[in-house]
Amino acid sequence: MERIESVKNAKIKSVKKLHTRKGREKLGSFFIEGEHLVEEAIKSNVIINEIFVEENFQIPQSWNVTDIPIYIVPDKIMKEISETETPQGVVAVCELLGRKPLTVQDDGKYLLIDQVQDPGNLGTIIRTADSAGLSGVILGAGTVDVYNSKVIRSTQGSLFHLPVVKADLVEWVEKLQNKNIPIYGTALNENAKVYNSVPPQQSFALIVGNEGSGLSGQLLKLTTDNLYIPIYGKAESLNVSIATGILLYHLRK
Repeated sequence: MERIESVKNAKIKSVKKLHTRKGREKLGSFFIEGEHLVEEAIKSNVIINEIFVEENFQIPQSWNVTDIPIYIVPDKIMKEISETETPQGVVAVCELLGRKPLTVQDDGKYLLIDQVQDPGNLGTIIRTADSAGLSGVILGAGTVDVYNSKVIRSTQGSLFHLPVVKADLVEWVEKLQNKNIPIYGTALNENAKVYNSVPPQQSFALIVGNEGSGLSGQLLKLTTDNLYIPIYGKAESLNVSIATGILLYHLRK
């Protein structure tokens, strides 16, 4: 293991570039931090290019990292490359996930995401989709970058477990319609149905939208049905990640 002492080291500068979407796209990599996420990446065979550990961090014996370059850094450098207030002692640089093309299966269950911009919400939604056993998640234009570090932390490793792809949502709706898969949108207008008036489905697609403006009008017109969740208290609406969880678990059979 090599030791790095300077924040001006080329490798440290390279890791810091991964804090931005532009840097991640240019370098073709992203970074994760914390023992749990690194362990999930190893278990999921994510390609890890290098690992940086704080000098007091003990690498678990269960980690198969014999072929991965490991660098020891002092606390001040770990704070420099971390994006959390309290660094967890380990950071890994990974190649962007090589996703196979996601296709529509007759018995598939899909989640389409329209312009969700809060990274914590997106990460929680992906984690929920993983928990609900979905076939894939499709991110439309205007949605926060899935490699944003807060998104990744909020997924708790679920990003490594199921297909998450960027695509045109209208094109995906057409593919789903060609397979006769029911498509449900989320809305708060008079034309929407109470969510539990629709029975669970063997196969379905759910579209959830922006935290403030909801689904685009174009998508709302293309769905099989639009659903809403009743509000019994004084809150104006549910958080999009909470609403997604309720709907996914209700719809899946």
